[in-house]
Amino acid sequence: MISIPTNGQSTKPKFPLGQVVATQGAIEALQKSGQLPGEFLARHVTGDFGEVCDDDKALNEEALKDGSRIMSVYRTSKGTKIWIITDAADDTGRREVTTCLLPEDY
Repeated sequence: MISIPTNGQSTKPKFPLGQVVATQGAIEALQKSGQLPGEFLARHVTGDFGEVCDDDKALNEEALKDGSRIMSVYRTSKGTKIWIITDAADDTGRREVTTCLLPEDY
């Protein structure tokens, strides 16, 4: 279960994460920063997409309606960029996987 902090935004999840996985690079970056993935996942699932550009924010908002891929970009306290990507929904509308990764892991 993800603890969703109150930061002035809605704390209600906007979409299901499905199974959450992470690359080794993302795990190491989070360990070095002393942060947990839930901190970033909570922002992602409530629509705080972090450092994505305006075009990508608009695509994410559209993805909430049409089931396409959702991507967020954050930085750890050590400055390492972390991407979180929730795959597009399948034919039944179910999102199956959310991945935490570094850009170079893509």
